[in-house]
Amino acid sequence: MTGFEIAFGIVLLVFSVAIIFVVLLQEGHDQNTGVINGGADTFLSRNRARTVDVFLARWTKIIAVGFFIVVIAINATMYFYKG
Repeated sequence: MTGFEIAFGIVLLVFSVAIIFVVLLQEGHDQNTGVINGGADTFLSRNRARTVDVFLARWTKIIAVGFFIVVIAINATMYFYKG
C-alpha cells in the first residue's frame, strides 16, 4: 500500500465520520413539537432552531458532495494508475 492510498483512505475516513456526526446532530421534523413541551415555542427559540437546522443541512450537503468527489477520485486514480 502506497502513501497515496493511505492518504486517500484517511481523507475518506474523515469524510465518513463527519457525515455521520452531522446527520446525527440533526433533529427530526415533527409537526406537533409545541404540544409536547407545553406550547413554550417562542419566536426566538424557533428561529434559533431554524438557523441550526439550516447550518447542519448545509454542512450535510457539503460533506456529502466532498465524500462523493473523494470516492470518484479514488476510483479514477486506482483505475488509471498502474504502478
